[in-house]
Amino acid sequence: MAFHMTRGQKVLWWSLLAFGVLLAAGAGVALWAYQRLDGNIRTDHAAAEALDEDAAERPRPAAGEARNIMVIGDDWGSGTGNARSDTVLLLHLSGDGRRAELVGVPRDIVVDIPGCRGEDGGTTRAQRAQFNWAYQFGGAACTIRTFERMTDIRVDHHLVIGFDGFARLVDALGGVEVELAEAERDPNVGHDLPAGRHLLDGEQALAYVRARVYVGDGSDLNRMARQQEFLGLVYDRLTAQGTLANPTRLYPVLSAVTSAITADPGLDSLNELRGLVTDVRAVPDGGLTFHTVPTVPHPTRANRLALDQPAAGDLFAALREDAPLG
Repeated sequence: MAFHMTRGQKVLWWSLLAFGVLLAAGAGVALWAYQRLDGNIRTDHAAAEALDEDAAERPRPAAGEARNIMVIGDDWGSGTGNARSDTVLLLHLSGDGRRAELVGVPRDIVVDIPGCRGEDGGTTRAQRAQFNWAYQFGGAACTIRTFERMTDIRVDHHLVIGFDGFARLVDALGGVEVELAEAERDPNVGHDLPAGRHLLDGEQALAYVRARVYVGDGSDLNRMARQQEFLGLVYDRLTAQGTLANPTRLYPVLSAVTSAITADPGLDSLNELRGLVTDVRAVPDGGLTFHTVPTVPHPTRANRLALDQPAAGDLFAALREDAPLG
């Protein structure tokens, strides 16, 4: 499924990655502030080392200048004690610079997760499980290897966005307002709001975007759409308050965004991230599109998904070949 991105969908990647980074490079912040913001970004050395160890098993890099960047939402705010990738996006930049395609990967796809290096230095057992468990087993490297095995697409760079940083961003903006047509409650994530208007603080906003099982149709796809809509509201709040032109208001926002980012050694600085954002912004109108990996309900596992073939295979092949996605 493909369509041109709406404002909310553009903000999905813009808010999590690019917005604060681009502003930090050109908002006139003092040198000390720029250096501090740059220092907030952490380098994912563990993932880089694990991927190097598995270099022989990984797909070949794409021919030409095409690039694939994976953006992972770190679900440490779940209260479960386990980190899982709540949101995974693949940003594909075409070699000719005319297309930027964002592909959402539903977390509930049942996949083959390889043995991965765990935090204790040991290797987890290979198993068939839902996609987002890979992050719990072996961090970004395990998520990338699982994705690469599923798609045969090489991931060139990755970014991990901590959801705690998302909460700090909302607090830095003084909250974000939502309006509910009916009461919502999802005890799994601590979400409980009556119908009406609400100014959500960071903790409430985090619960709101994570709500799933008892909200809407309970699907992962519904949750993804919900996150996109809320991030549009974040953008509206940011621009309506004049934050962009006020360094006093802007710095806490930039600090929240950059503090939430962990990146591989090729994207772990403001300058490198600014270059990525500049490339995306240079894509002509109509060239920025949003897609979701085609799925169907899993035939034997309740509330889980399977790849919808041949549509999923066609999408993966187009990405490998740097062909436009249909």
